[in-house]
Amino acid sequence: MITVPAHQVRQFGVEFYQTSLTSGDIQKLVKFEVLNYPSAGEQEKRRKIGKVSTINWELLEKRIGRSEAAFQRPMIRKKIRELVQYYSDCQEARNLPAIPGAVIMISEKRLKFVPTGKNSSLGMLQIPEEMGILRCLDGQHRLLALGAQTERAVDIDVPAVLFDTLDPRQTVELFVTINAKHTRLNPSHLISLAGRRLYADRYQALAHDIIRVLNEEESSPLRGEVKILGVGKGRVSQASLADEMVDLFSNIEKLGGKDRFKDFEQNGKRFFLNYFKAILALFPKAWSGRKYSIKTGAALRAFVRVSPDVMAKSKQLRNDAFDYFGIREAIKPWGDRIGEGRFETEGEWRKKQAGGTRGTVELLTRELREGMGSL
Repeated sequence: MITVPAHQVRQFGVEFYQTSLTSGDIQKLVKFEVLNYPSAGEQEKRRKIGKVSTINWELLEKRIGRSEAAFQRPMIRKKIRELVQYYSDCQEARNLPAIPGAVIMISEKRLKFVPTGKNSSLGMLQIPEEMGILRCLDGQHRLLALGAQTERAVDIDVPAVLFDTLDPRQTVELFVTINAKHTRLNPSHLISLAGRRLYADRYQALAHDIIRVLNEEESSPLRGEVKILGVGKGRVSQASLADEMVDLFSNIEKLGGKDRFKDFEQNGKRFFLNYFKAILALFPKAWSGRKYSIKTGAALRAFVRVSPDVMAKSKQLRNDAFDYFGIREAIKPWGDRIGEGRFETEGEWRKKQAGGTRGTVELLTRELREGMGSL
C-alpha cells in the first residue's frame, strides 16, 4: 500500500484528490495504453537505426499497451525526445521544475481516504500497490518520459489529480473536454473513436455510433447539426440525444427481450436515418426554415422518445419496423394533426415552452403519440 498526503476536492457532486506521487510510484502504479494503430514515429525509428539514443525506446514501448478499448493517441516520439531533454536540462540547471502542473489520472479501484486533523478535506490517501491500478488521462507523454532515459532516472515528485469515482462515460467526457478544449489534439482523432471503443456500456456505445451516422451521413437530414463529443459546428448537444437513446434502448430490451434489442442494434442506424428523412419529407418548411424549432434538442428528444410507436406502426403497415415507406406512412397523420405551425419558434413552440424544456419534451411527446393514435 502506498500512502500519500492528499486534498479531497468536491466539484458539482464529483470528488477527486490532489496529491503528488514520486516518479518511482508512477513506474509501479500507472498503466499506459494507446489505440491500436502504428505511431507516426515508427518510420523515423527505422531511418535512424544504428544511431545511439539516450532513450530506451524498446523498454518504453514494452510499457505501452495497445488496445482497441483505449482512447489515447499513439506515443509521439518527438514529444518524448523533447521532454527527456527538458528533464535533463532541469536536472543540470536546477532552476526550473520539470513537471509543475498536475497530471490527471483515474483509478481502476475505489481508493481509501482517511481525514487527519480538523479539516476533513485534508488527509492521507491509500493506493494499493498494484501495477496498472492508475491510468493516465492527461499527461501521458510527461509520465512516459520520466522512465525513458537509458542512464539517469528522473527522481522527482509529480503533482497529480486522481479520480476514483468516474464511470466509463464520465471518463470519456473528461478526456474529450481536456483534449478538445485545452490542447491541440486533432478533433478528427476524437470523432474517429467509435462508440464501442469509447464506452464500455453497450447502450451508450450504440447511441454514440447512431448519432455519429446522423451527423456525418451525406443523406442525413441532421448532417452537421450535432456537436459530437463537444467538437464541431453543430447546435444540438450529443449528450441530450444520447441520454434519450440510452433510455430508449433500455426499454426496448426490457420490454422486447434480448432478441428484439439485438435486431434493433443491427438496424438502429438504418431506422433513425429513415425516420428523420420521413420527418423532413413531412415537415419540409419547418425543417429548412430558420424560424422553426423542429431541430432543437427538445424536439429531437421527443421524436426519439416516440420512436417505439413509430417502429410498431411501421411493422404493422409494411412488416418492417425500419422501412422508410412504413415509417413515412406511420407518421403521416402528424401532417394534419400536428402541422408545421407547431414548431414555429415565435408561435406555438414558444407558447408551449412556457413550462420549461422538460415540459416541452413531454408535451410534444404526448402530442406526437396522440397524433399517431398511440394513446
